[in-house]
Amino acid sequence: MSNARRKTPPTPLHSVSVAGVVVREDRRVLTIRRADNGTWEPPGGVLELTEAPEDGVRREAYEETGIKVQVDRLTGVYKNTSRGIVALVFRCRPEGGHEQLSDEATAVEWLTADEVISRMAEVYAIRVTDALLDGAPRVRTHDGRKLTQGV
Repeated sequence: MSNARRKTPPTPLHSVSVAGVVVREDRRVLTIRRADNGTWEPPGGVLELTEAPEDGVRREAYEETGIKVQVDRLTGVYKNTSRGIVALVFRCRPEGGHEQLSDEATAVEWLTADEVISRMAEVYAIRVTDALLDGAPRVRTHDGRKLTQGV
């Protein structure tokens, strides 16, 4: 069969998500327990097509927690190789609002760094701990459960 007639599989597409690691003055971090799977994560979700990443972080944090946030800086880029998701994670600070549950969050809590590590899966805990560090954004790859690169 000639190369011209051979069908090549389409290039997989990626989805872009955003998350906000919202840090209070006492260094506690805003977290949610997701309604769909019960896992603890920083607030976030899929970036809308016409939305700037910082706007997406503000929208997701408010929709999921009732907290308005100020986006400070990008702290990491994380690629889930099994699902084709690229997540942009930003460090934020609370600006107002009050904690409330949503369709996406069955609990909203401010956790310490140690509580984050004990409650969250590795791929989400590392996003939070990276955001608490100074310096350049981290770039990491994972398979949905464990880091595979950028450790």
